[in-house]
Amino acid sequence: MKKTLILFVLALCLLLPACGNHAEQQYLSFSEDLAARDTLSFVSELTASYPDRSASFTLRYDLENGVQRVTILAPGPVSGISARVESSGTALEYDGLILDTGDLDDYGLSPMSALPLLVDALCHAHADAFWTEEDAQVVKLLVDDHTSAQVWFTDEMIPLHAELICDGVVTVACEIKNWS
Repeated sequence: MKKTLILFVLALCLLLPACGNHAEQQYLSFSEDLAARDTLSFVSELTASYPDRSASFTLRYDLENGVQRVTILAPGPVSGISARVESSGTALEYDGLILDTGDLDDYGLSPMSALPLLVDALCHAHADAFWTEEDAQVVKLLVDDHTSAQVWFTDEMIPLHAELICDGVVTVACEIKNWS
């Protein structure tokens, strides 16, 4: 009986690394496919946490031919404002008027820059850890020396929730819907 138990425990130990490896391979395949896409669209219920307050937004992210666009859907007073993000810089647009806002920098995380940062992290950041919480697979991504992201996925590798963490503090949390 004791030998059977020892053999069972050893077999279980051999299987555990394989489970993590499967999650890693599944994520790497997702990341490579995402980086190769010309189009992407999703909606996010986003909460940005500042030291003295928080702000909530509903944002739509669109990628088309290398141009990223984040459009505010709610709250109502700023609905329709969008940020166009491309390699040459970022511009805010509203009702046909375009205002150049300059390049995004590594330390200027804002609600409007959070979704492009998240998509870039999903494509290019180092996947540091993998685990399971309830029915979701979770991946921790290292964006840079100050920023990481944790992303929760369905079994089909569809993002459900993400947190952007700056210097150890969750700065942006978002629920992701209508990923296509």
